Amino acid sequence: MLSVTGIYQQYGDRVLFNHVSFVIMPRDKVGLVGRNGAGKSTMLKIIAGDRGSDQGTVTRPTGSTLGFLHQEMDLPSGRSVMQETLTAFAHIQAMEERLAAMTKEMETRTDYETDEYAAFLEEFTSLTERFAMVGGITMEAEAERVLKGLGFQQADFGRQTTEFSGGWQMRIELAKMLLQRPDYLLLDEPTNHLDIESIIWLENWLSTYSGAVVTISHDKQFLDNVTNRTLEIELGKVYDYKAGYSKYVELQADRREKAEAAFENQQKVIADKERTINRFMAKATKTKMAQSMQKQLDKIERIELDQTDTAVMNLRFAKAPRSGAIALQARNITKTYGKLNVLRGVDLKIDRGDRVAFVGQNGQGKTTLAKILINNIPATSGEVEMGHNVSVGYYAQNQSDALDGKKTLLETMEEASPPEMRTRLRAILGAFLFTGEDAEKKVSVLSGGERARLALACMLLRPFNLLVLDEPTNHLDMISKDRLKQAVLDYDGTLVVVSHDREFLAGLTDRTIEFRDHQLHEHLGDVNFFLEKRKIDNMRAVELEKSKADLPTAPAAPPAGGLGGTTAPAPAAAPKLPALSPEERRRLEKDIGNAERKIERLEKEIEKIHQVMADPDFYNNASLVSKTTNELKAKQDELDAAMEAWEQASEALGA
Repeated sequence: MLSVTGIYQQYGDRVLFNHVSFVIMPRDKVGLVGRNGAGKSTMLKIIAGDRGSDQGTVTRPTGSTLGFLHQEMDLPSGRSVMQETLTAFAHIQAMEERLAAMTKEMETRTDYETDEYAAFLEEFTSLTERFAMVGGITMEAEAERVLKGLGFQQADFGRQTTEFSGGWQMRIELAKMLLQRPDYLLLDEPTNHLDIESIIWLENWLSTYSGAVVTISHDKQFLDNVTNRTLEIELGKVYDYKAGYSKYVELQADRREKAEAAFENQQKVIADKERTINRFMAKATKTKMAQSMQKQLDKIERIELDQTDTAVMNLRFAKAPRSGAIALQARNITKTYGKLNVLRGVDLKIDRGDRVAFVGQNGQGKTTLAKILINNIPATSGEVEMGHNVSVGYYAQNQSDALDGKKTLLETMEEASPPEMRTRLRAILGAFLFTGEDAEKKVSVLSGGERARLALACMLLRPFNLLVLDEPTNHLDMISKDRLKQAVLDYDGTLVVVSHDREFLAGLTDRTIEFRDHQLHEHLGDVNFFLEKRKIDNMRAVELEKSKADLPTAPAAPPAGGLGGTTAPAPAAAPKLPALSPEERRRLEKDIGNAERKIERLEKEIEKIHQVMADPDFYNNASLVSKTTNELKAKQDELDAAMEAWEQASEALGA
């Protein structure tokens, strides 16, 4: 187990950790929670050894491995996505290089009868066996599976890592860490740069992970689906709950309620005893009894209530000015960046009062369309018509990062404020938990969560009736996120929200627009209704489900206003494939079913071979080793072929 003992950390007058201790067992799935600035990331860095503490120790078993995904990364340049990912198998690649060198050496050696050659052959045989046992034959297939799970396409594998944004580089680093399978896996906000489908894939991976996981996340559903234990950091202390996040919230409230009741009861008992002692002390005949009672009272172990941080920002949107019946209408929008086509001839109509969620894989154009709609960036072609009297409030996903670090909080607010609001700026800052001298702080010293709160405060300085939020929950802690959701629920204007946070989106919108293959696909209802309707756990299955459930047999006439008010995908979103005859569809569906059954059978057979190879006695029989290794490679080749057949049939069917 990993032991954290007596950790003490102080910054100036603030005690971040006050001699805290806990242990992480080998298969624990732990959520590390607390307010922004409580010290969650610092604790992970101390556990990982990236940062020391003033006092205390962190110990783990000799030979155990630890992986730490943190928010500051710097991938080396000069490698493709696949090459960088395969560095996770550095020890296996070293074995592969040695085997290649030995194979080449065999071509020239002729000293077959010498002891040196016998030793050489023995090393070659042993290395070949170990190479197969640790996954050398399957490492590229495994890397491909993880990269695709995290949202990469086959065409991305050969691209240089420097071509990708920081969020995608984080995915590469995460893929490497998952492939290394360390005994202790530390993840600091792993969902921040993932889309919904990648988050669901990661949840499935982590829930069956054989090692221990400690993760910081502000995604409640992710924590519920992954963790079985919660460590709460609050005001220098750590509280341990043997439960996932939602159950922890209940247990935390119950613990505090019981502690308050016990404290109040003890205070009553103490007050009663003190009154009795005071009465007895006034009588000479009762003095000895009073002194005895005082000694007993002094020995009582006093209950102390733990301090709690319950401060929450006071966020409320102003009443939205009335706009025209149509908030905005986009027609035939296309957007390209060089050779990259993001959106292709899409239409969208948003009426006054609509509440719309944009969902889909990263890179499919959600943020791009949001910016085009509010005239933040131009479309390559097409037009956007803003409705009568529409005023926009926009929160960008990098809004907090765009703040000028050299300015103070008050200067930042003054820059964003209309003249009539200037006298209220300090009060507004106070409502967002910036009190007293905080107003004179430089923006550069704020945490990510504090910057997000400041950016929200700036946005609320002017009234608007079209609210566009792009990943607004990034950097917000649970309490702040709940407060933001309630404020958005209470907002009476038109809403467009881009988010990967399922819990935040749940119940927030009445239309869900999925971005896929350069097109928009509309579904009535919120994100949970969308996911439930599709009957999927992993959103990558959407394509296959769609082909079976509602693939149109003939193009329909486009409704007026594009997507507005329809429940079926617009004609522009229909797959541009030749119509299939019923016989062809049945054949392809049969091929898919056969391929799926074959894949399942081969995976089970490969697992049995791995179990055989895990037996230490297995390597005492050289002929068995050679036969089994060849069988494993054949099964893997057969599995690759089955997967390719499944992909071809699915593509032909329109999945």
